[in-house]
Amino acid sequence: MVRPSKKQQIPNLQEAIKETAWNQIAEFGAPTLSLRAIARELKITAPAIYNYFPNRDALVTALIIDAYTSFGDVQIAVRDEVPETELEERLRAIGLAYRQWALDYPQRYQLIFGTPIPGYVAPMLEVLPSAARSLSALVSVVDGLRVANKLIANGFPSIQSGYQQQFEVWKNYAGDYDIFSLSVAMIIWSRVHGLVSLEISGNMPPFGVDGSALYHYEISSIIDQFIKK
Repeated sequence: MVRPSKKQQIPNLQEAIKETAWNQIAEFGAPTLSLRAIARELKITAPAIYNYFPNRDALVTALIIDAYTSFGDVQIAVRDEVPETELEERLRAIGLAYRQWALDYPQRYQLIFGTPIPGYVAPMLEVLPSAARSLSALVSVVDGLRVANKLIANGFPSIQSGYQQQFEVWKNYAGDYDIFSLSVAMIIWSRVHGLVSLEISGNMPPFGVDGSALYHYEISSIIDQFIKK
């Protein structure tokens, strides 16, 4: 393969590689991701990619971090558009933004929250900062409800013995919020995650392809369950 001349060289090759990878994932699925196929698409040599990503797993990790970062940026921005005192509206806003981001970027959503890629194990020390930050908006709102004595979570189970340390590590990146708030936030996240995952995979019958009505109902149900009026 002929290396592109300087005039033909791609200005930001690292970003071009990642964008081509997203296109490949959208067309063929994440398990088929191939550095050589990306090189062919960009008309560059394989070693040119290895300068940025020594193997497929390194590229997948970079894509995961970018996806979490994008998701977190949206969550935090939407939260901050609502006054700090309006906690119910903050929770509703980030809940609706969660689904919209998934609909806008289904491949990114599936990569971070969906089916694992066979043979790939995410390096947690690299991924955890962006992953924790991506849910920090939700955790902060739940903790705000707790501080304001507006959080309803009667009978909520305690953390199992031996797992407290994992929550402490998570707090280093998601914010120094109460572990109880983080626990409740995880339950809320799991509920919206379930509906969104079903919708973007086309498994919403009998509610149809568009799951917006059911999703709005669930957001209202979560608010009614966890927020004291």
